[in-house]
Amino acid sequence: MRPRRSCLYMPGSNQRALEKARTLAADAVIFDLEDAVAPTAKSLAREQILQALKQGGYGQRELVVRINAGDTEWYLQDVAALADAGADALLLPKVNNAADIHKLSSDLVQNTSTPPALWAMVETPQAITQIESIAAAGSGLAVLVMGLEDLSKETRIPHTVGRCGFQYALSRTVMAARAAGVDVLDGVYTDIADSEGFMNACEQSRALGFDGRSLIHPSQIDVANDCFAPDEAAVANARAILEAWSQAEVAGAGVAVLNNRLVEQLHVEQATALLQIHQAITALTTEN
Repeated sequence: MRPRRSCLYMPGSNQRALEKARTLAADAVIFDLEDAVAPTAKSLAREQILQALKQGGYGQRELVVRINAGDTEWYLQDVAALADAGADALLLPKVNNAADIHKLSSDLVQNTSTPPALWAMVETPQAITQIESIAAAGSGLAVLVMGLEDLSKETRIPHTVGRCGFQYALSRTVMAARAAGVDVLDGVYTDIADSEGFMNACEQSRALGFDGRSLIHPSQIDVANDCFAPDEAAVANARAILEAWSQAEVAGAGVAVLNNRLVEQLHVEQATALLQIHQAITALTTEN
């Protein structure tokens, strides 16, 4: 299991940002060729990202490149340049249906025999209505990423603090991701000065079932990492569940009891998954 608590966008046109990302505690770095890069800077940004990937030095951080959408003049150049450049994944914006995923996969195969994984932005009304088929598209799809800023523009739903107008889209996307076995990230929080608001937003994300958040500023990393990591009590409880289950198995019982609560196979699976992500976070933190 790969931690994706904090996935930080870094503009490909900002050389200093690309270098700084090597020292930040984000689980993933998303080198951006789309929204954060002006049309006149697309080529420069692409070259700087290619150079950064070649130089490396990012440790165990997952390296993702958000390319330009499939209907733009830069898409094919992005795919050709980045197909075999060493990124862990490519993030495709403006995904409307599963066909968009299949097209990117096909275009990558024409440029490399070992294409990177795919991430998909969920930021259009069409994507929400097709989210189950998008999540189950296969073709190397690993992560769905909410893009509520664009979705707000397209739907005319105001982006309020509580995001009441987006609860349907958020929950449906989480359910689709879980059904398909892919990870799902909540969108960005744009007020980088509002640390308390961001903390509340992360707590809401976790309550909705998201694996982490995409971020726009390094100051948001620690909050996201803390919020989406299992706390000490949860880790201790998971270990106790596995110990109780182990003892029940030795005794030949099909269930166990821990603190007067029944422990069944589903609880064992949940505890195992929690400890796996805890171990992965510990390894990543130690390395970084």
